[in-house]
Amino acid sequence: MLYTLQQYWWIVVSLLGGLLVFLLFVQGANSLIFTLGRNETERLLIINSTGRKWEFTFTTLVTFGGAFFASFPLFYSTSFSGAYAVWSLILLTFVVQAVSYEFQSKPGNLIGRRAYRLMLFITGWLSPLLLGTAVGTLFGGAPFSVNKDAITHALNPVISTWQGNLYGFEAVCNPWNLLLGASVLFLARCLGAMYLVNNLDHTPLIPRLRKSVMTNAALFLACFIAFLTHLLLKDGLTFIAETGDFITTPYKYLNTLLTLPLLALLLLLGVALALYGIIRTAFSVHYKRGIWTAGAGTILTVLTLLCLAGLNHTAYYPSTTDPQSSLCIENSSSSAFTLTTMTLVSLIIPLVLAYIFYAWRQIDRKAITEQELHETEHKY
Repeated sequence: MLYTLQQYWWIVVSLLGGLLVFLLFVQGANSLIFTLGRNETERLLIINSTGRKWEFTFTTLVTFGGAFFASFPLFYSTSFSGAYAVWSLILLTFVVQAVSYEFQSKPGNLIGRRAYRLMLFITGWLSPLLLGTAVGTLFGGAPFSVNKDAITHALNPVISTWQGNLYGFEAVCNPWNLLLGASVLFLARCLGAMYLVNNLDHTPLIPRLRKSVMTNAALFLACFIAFLTHLLLKDGLTFIAETGDFITTPYKYLNTLLTLPLLALLLLLGVALALYGIIRTAFSVHYKRGIWTAGAGTILTVLTLLCLAGLNHTAYYPSTTDPQSSLCIENSSSSAFTLTTMTLVSLIIPLVLAYIFYAWRQIDRKAITEQELHETEHKY
């Protein structure tokens, strides 16, 4: 029963991760402000389009972190206490983004609207890159050790010990982590351009957005295919429940795909949907709904990758200094009572998703035009 609950919550966390990566189209579009927005009107259109969605991304980030903390607290205490520098920087980029949206048009703005737009541009690049690189440690590992017996030490009851000196920035020393970060970055830029194609009604800007979709999609595919190939060919750690030990397993992630064929099917479906949305948006001058097809593909693909990290008794957070300290869903989860209570609460998630869908539809009932920017009172 406990293992079933652990698997359920890993899948829930993975789904939230997929939703978060999809919603990074906000950051991706912001990274295009100065490269595609050639005049004040076009920059206003881009900012006001993404400005109506940034709360969804921020809320999903918080929900993702909260669900991870509640269901797998040992990961939270290990990574967020040891690698706090990189996680704090990621959170800071989201906070700076929120401040930049809300204050750029306020009366008495001391640093000027362009400074806030520059912050949106910079965080548009940094947030996806850093987040993808940090998530790469779920496959590449991190330098830490875990000693659960230490909880009984009266003077130093510290279970997890970080054994690196960079407080999380060790992740950038692994080129495969950086490759995943680049994949997330270019995917976010691609999704951002597709969202703007769908959400804006401005004839001069749309062709440039379609060209941007094609360019960033090519960069994304090059990075993602290289990372996925490496992942499927690399060794992984398998948790042996009977002994509590981890053993090295060749082609661990490939074996998981073969053992759980549903994951393989979801991965193929996700990639196919993403490619369909990208290709149609890039090459069909009348097609505008690619963000939804590619978005669904993104969610399925990220869901599959994160499931590969944690299901099938896989160490989802390998320790590079002490492999026996690695974390898996069996040795890092909350109690059966906590997970059961959380599962009952999670039954309201479909209602929350339905409300989000309704609110989204109300916001995006019609494409944003230059005329609307002049007529509306609230604009960024």
